[in-house]
Amino acid sequence: MRTIIKLGSLALVIGLGASACHVGGGYTVGGAVTGLSGSGLVLQLNGSSNLRFSTGGTFTFSSGIDQGGAYSVTVLTQPSGQTCSVHNGSGTIGTADISNVIVSCTLPGHYAYVANEASNSISAYAIDASTGALAEIAGSPFAATGTGPIAAAVDPNGAYLYVANNASNTVSVYSIDSGTGVLTAVGEPVGSGNGPFALLVEPSDQFLFVINKTDNTVSVFETGSGGSLTSISGSPFSVGSEPTSLATDPGGNFLYVTTYAQNAVAVFSIEPGGGALAAIGGSPFAAGSGALSVTVDPAGTFAYAANETGHSVSMYSLNPDTGALAALSGSPLALGSQAESVAIDPAGKFLLVSTSSNELSSYAITPASGALTAVSTVGTGTFPLSVVVNPQGTFAYVANENSADISVYAINATTGALAQVAGSPFAAGDLPRSIAID
Repeated sequence: MRTIIKLGSLALVIGLGASACHVGGGYTVGGAVTGLSGSGLVLQLNGSSNLRFSTGGTFTFSSGIDQGGAYSVTVLTQPSGQTCSVHNGSGTIGTADISNVIVSCTLPGHYAYVANEASNSISAYAIDASTGALAEIAGSPFAATGTGPIAAAVDPNGAYLYVANNASNTVSVYSIDSGTGVLTAVGEPVGSGNGPFALLVEPSDQFLFVINKTDNTVSVFETGSGGSLTSISGSPFSVGSEPTSLATDPGGNFLYVTTYAQNAVAVFSIEPGGGALAAIGGSPFAAGSGALSVTVDPAGTFAYAANETGHSVSMYSLNPDTGALAALSGSPLALGSQAESVAIDPAGKFLLVSTSSNELSSYAITPASGALTAVSTVGTGTFPLSVVVNPQGTFAYVANENSADISVYAINATTGALAQVAGSPFAAGDLPRSIAID
């Protein structure tokens, strides 16, 4: 059973009970909008049934579609100052309501957060939108609520920072003040498995995934109001030997995990609405020696893995229906030194790779084949362990573990060439291991 509530021109359908039911002669289509801060977002279902949004959250179109009918969710009007993309937005109605449409809106990229493992602190910076330069905000660095903060991730709505504490086997939650970037600890750290090493929030902002490297598992937490975390049934899930990094496809349907000791990328389906993990057919997929970091392009078409001891980057095509990976021609791409971290710009045009030779390189991604063409190489600080790109794709940020600083580079939108920004590198704490941008 469902109830339709009309607020002006906005019609929302609120589900009562778990079973699918007919509304207006068919099944409903809905999902979640994340990251919305601007006004004016309008979605359409099959070219009509407009839904207008002033805030993010879950939604359901009031129109029903019969079994076997096609559905397509599109953006009619973008919100002011933002771009929103639709994932899982089209298909054919089966015998259940559709609830996994994700509309992701770009975060503003105002702040950067760095997990400093040896300092037990979180450095927080305001980002200059025009230059990319970092300025430490008042109160930074913030004391970590766990020991050995090694990884950081911002949720898709930009409201919370999650930090994996490697030495205390916990995850800390911090609320983010949208006006100042100041962090405030939320409750007590939540226990994870042993050796939490990396983490991320999937695109719908329902679940947090935490890699436990020592245990060879991934813990899955449901995210609740106020930043709360609740372990789901069946968590943690076994994922392979020495998991080190993770990524999802844009629709949050599959989880990709590098397994360092297996030289592979393991792939798992993510249960819709439940978060449980199940290995897909053919997983794990071969990578190079010491697979350390993985990234998926914004279209969910290609994936790339940094192989540390293999001195290479593995390149894959991605099957959007099954999540399976297939090695691209020329994979792995040989490098001159250890590959430490990989990241893709939001437009999916360039791959960035940091290496143990204290360099950051950019590669152009061929749209049709996923092949890489070298574009630019610049020097970094010592041991550039982590690289991220801001939501606008204009700047790259590199955490240099052994020189305790952050290097910042402008990315040429046309060529992908890198240029160090004025004032870079910027001081961080001891052993900066991870960067997250809000």
